[in-house]
Amino acid sequence: MQLAGKTVLVTGASKGIGAEIARAVGAAGATVLAHCRADHAGAEAALAAVPADRQHILTADQAEPRAMDGLWQQALALVPRIDVVVLNAAVFLNTGGIEDGLEAWDHAWETQWRVNVAAPTRLMKHAVNHFVAQGGGVLVTMSSWAAQRGSGSQATIAYAASKAAVKAAAQTVARHYAKAGVLSYIVAPGVVRTQMSVDAAAVAGGEERVTAGLTMGEWVPPQELGELVAFLATGRIRHLTGATIDVNGASYLR
Repeated sequence: MQLAGKTVLVTGASKGIGAEIARAVGAAGATVLAHCRADHAGAEAALAAVPADRQHILTADQAEPRAMDGLWQQALALVPRIDVVVLNAAVFLNTGGIEDGLEAWDHAWETQWRVNVAAPTRLMKHAVNHFVAQGGGVLVTMSSWAAQRGSGSQATIAYAASKAAVKAAAQTVARHYAKAGVLSYIVAPGVVRTQMSVDAAAVAGGEERVTAGLTMGEWVPPQELGELVAFLATGRIRHLTGATIDVNGASYLR
């Protein structure tokens, strides 16, 4: 119960990696503020094993960055203090690349910029100011290996760029607020067994082809990411702040 007495806000907690993070931090004893856009049932399922007095579900549409102001207000109306914020929610569009038309290009860049960059960094701003005021806190930002190596498909160039942008924002926080007790970690998963990765594989030659290119010959289980984030949320390894932690089964080493 390493997170007993801590409150953790997780965005995109109704499915995939976010659901596993919510489960893991809840199992570690945290009070979980689980954000979703509309999938209340999915968030409830993620929190099924968390005692009722340690869970809350919040809704906000991350496609509207200013909705993050309301999400933060919702959270602070429920708890007096937030110790950890996990920026996980994101959208993946498998069209709008170099070889597509300008209409698809504009839609891909504008949508993924709002959801994957503008909204999480706006919530990041609220979180960091809160952490500084209370003497410290932990920020975990979910990026992607695409932010380092580029996307596996030209069609998803905007997604890769969005994940690089949010990573840079989290690193900036690490550099400027470490002395205030703010720890900022970045997690860069490879191919994770989620619907988003299934969609990505569809534009990269299919699941079999993607799997064949992985060193371990398997996709990353989302549960491993949940356990990793639960550990990072403890803040025990302070000097890891600013680091990007690769989770890809040795398929991409740098």
